[in-house]
Amino acid sequence: MHRIPVVALCVALSVGACVRKTPQPEGPSRVAATAGFRTPESVRYDADLDIYFVSNISGVPSVKDGDGFISRLGPDGALLDTAFIRGGVNGVVLDAPKGMAVVGDTLWVTDIDAVRGFDKRSGAPVASVAFAGAQFLNDITAGPDGALYITDSGIRIDSTGMSHPGPDRIFRLGNDRTITTAAQGDTLGGPNGITWDAGASRFLVVPIGVGSVFGWTPGDTLPAVITTGPGGYDGVERLADGRFLISSWTDSSVYLLDSTATLVRYIAGV
Repeated sequence: MHRIPVVALCVALSVGACVRKTPQPEGPSRVAATAGFRTPESVRYDADLDIYFVSNISGVPSVKDGDGFISRLGPDGALLDTAFIRGGVNGVVLDAPKGMAVVGDTLWVTDIDAVRGFDKRSGAPVASVAFAGAQFLNDITAGPDGALYITDSGIRIDSTGMSHPGPDRIFRLGNDRTITTAAQGDTLGGPNGITWDAGASRFLVVPIGVGSVFGWTPGDTLPAVITTGPGGYDGVERLADGRFLISSWTDSSVYLLDSTATLVRYIAGV
């Protein structure tokens, strides 16, 4: 999901790691196109390996079909492995992978109602944590306390379409694998993207169901509305200069959120 957009990768449904290490350009430009994906959902850049991981749902987002996979791209967007990690191969369980986070040597991936960990170098499975009652685990990020924070959008997408059985939640997964519900309620609006905002010491949460962009600190009963916009949000990432990229399904755009809490369309038609 760090820090400057590679426009060619923004075809993924989430902004994810859709960023570069170089300073942000004045305007976006398409630099490459990569084939071989199947319903790409998120992109995560790992500076240590200088590669991008791309999660591929490869099916219906809420269906446990065992067909999900993770691709790897080089820094220039060249495809290194179409299926670096694939469900059903080498002991891997992966149904519909979505958000990703890299912590140390582990690539963490949300997968419907579980969070799965893989060795980022070999792709070998190293952990799988089931979230009882979860509907649609979506994005994942590491917090300053070392725990993982995971959104549950409360939706279901299957062959009949999309429904919202709820509830809307943010989970906390501690280092000891203890799962707690950090936030819950309709006010979360179907939380989708989440990332840590170090400058404001809070998480930024973007929902798919409402037009508000939220700031949230663990312990807060309700999230704080930072600004409003088109809604239908998916991915969110902090840039090196403190601004944020936020993608929106509503108008197929990527927005910049600046320090004045203003949303400005940055990329259209994606």
